[in-house]
Amino acid sequence: MFDIILAFITAFTLTFLAIPSIISVAIKKRLMDEPGDRHSHTVSTPSLGGIGIFAGSIFSIILWTPFTYFGDLQYILCSFIIIFLIGAKDDIDPISPYKKLLGEVFAALILIFKAKVIIPSFYGIFGIYDIPFWISVLITLFTILVIINAFNLIDGINGLSGSIGILISVVLGVWFYQIDHIEIAIVAFSLAGSVLAFLRYNITPAKIFMGDTGSLLLGLVCSILAIKFVELHHNIVDEKIAAHAFQAAPSIAFGILILPLFDTLRVFTMRILKGKSPFYPDRTHIHHLLIDLGMSHMQATSTLVMVNMFFIFIVVQLQHIGALNLLILILGLAVILSAILYFLVNGKKKASSNP
Repeated sequence: MFDIILAFITAFTLTFLAIPSIISVAIKKRLMDEPGDRHSHTVSTPSLGGIGIFAGSIFSIILWTPFTYFGDLQYILCSFIIIFLIGAKDDIDPISPYKKLLGEVFAALILIFKAKVIIPSFYGIFGIYDIPFWISVLITLFTILVIINAFNLIDGINGLSGSIGILISVVLGVWFYQIDHIEIAIVAFSLAGSVLAFLRYNITPAKIFMGDTGSLLLGLVCSILAIKFVELHHNIVDEKIAAHAFQAAPSIAFGILILPLFDTLRVFTMRILKGKSPFYPDRTHIHHLLIDLGMSHMQATSTLVMVNMFFIFIVVQLQHIGALNLLILILGLAVILSAILYFLVNGKKKASSNP
């Protein structure tokens, strides 16, 4: 327990002290995120906060992970470095989406084949349980890529990506501590400490953004936590895991990551239905709709964090209804809530256009 607390404090302190220097360098070198039609900010802002998050997290993980628990953690750290290099390059000198995707695939394959981060079963969803190894590989690869890019997509207003990342990492980090997977718990709480320090400089008025460096790292860590959570519920033999196991583990993982996953699914579906590429940039994310409704950045962020917490409560309380039923329930509830928001925004726009 003390190692986890010290990891959190160390990551927080290092990132907190590093961010002002990063802001200074970014301003001097003009490494700024400029305002635009799709951006919610109105002034040039440094976008290298992810460097501070990465530095605090990886230093704390290496420093405080007991050697006896290190295990496959070296491969996880290798994937961290790959994602960091991709994100930093894109923040400083933008790269093509295909090159970015290739790097993400490389990092994901290291996790799958070396760190054994893999989804081995459908846990009865659609009547399917164990699946062939190569199907597991493809599903896990797809899942990692989706979660990584989902965090990148929700990083559109102050505090949102970081706050959701902290919520997910703390919730899952506590579970990994309870089952004595200290190395994964330290990863979760190191990230939470770093991101909490970053948020001190990211709340409105934001002095810095996390950029792709931060959002991709957040997505990578949350994908590892979610997949390991699901994986460890497969063929449980360890008494500690059995004592803290959940029913419907895949649906619970989806519920914990509901905001980034559902928002990405919703936006991609709407774009495809309109005949556009799912990667076509627009202002239709849930956080954009809340801003259009009249909320400030911090009001929208607080609202979405509370909604995500509500979904976590729902999936934990209703885990007994089965994985598929629970998945249908939370997706249905998410669709209803987003539809209500959509109609409220449309109503406001019509009211303002017809005074």
